[in-house]
Amino acid sequence: MSRKDYYHDANAPVPNSIVPAASAVIFDDKGRVLLHKRTDNLLWSLPGGGMDPGENIENTIKREVFEETGFNVEVKRVVGIYTDPNHIIEYSDGEVRQQFSICFECLIVNGKMTLSSESHELCFFKLEEINTIPIHPAQLIRIKDACANSEKTFIR
Repeated sequence: MSRKDYYHDANAPVPNSIVPAASAVIFDDKGRVLLHKRTDNLLWSLPGGGMDPGENIENTIKREVFEETGFNVEVKRVVGIYTDPNHIIEYSDGEVRQQFSICFECLIVNGKMTLSSESHELCFFKLEEINTIPIHPAQLIRIKDACANSEKTFIR
């Protein structure tokens, strides 16, 4: 299934759903951020995805990170809650979703970097490299917020 992200775009379709989701900012021991190149829109992104019935949000992010990267993680902290009504995601199946994502900073516990059906590539990027790759602006905001190391949770 393909997807198209609209960001502060007057031509965005009207949302027909809101799905709780989670994303993870994961730093390695060199301060680089783990990103995956998505198969649905070909953009680099933080690992993450939608919550399934019967799970809590912590299990969501652990499951999504493992599915997309092969790493098991533990949650370190909540970075922020992202609900910008001007970030619309349109899927090829007709779903048009308004963003609702909780972003966590996570630590790798174990595992091995492994591609999934959702990822073309996986890579740790230096912070200064991230502005040179195709990545959605909403992802950049989350990375910037994680780097701020604020005790306050961002609500955007």
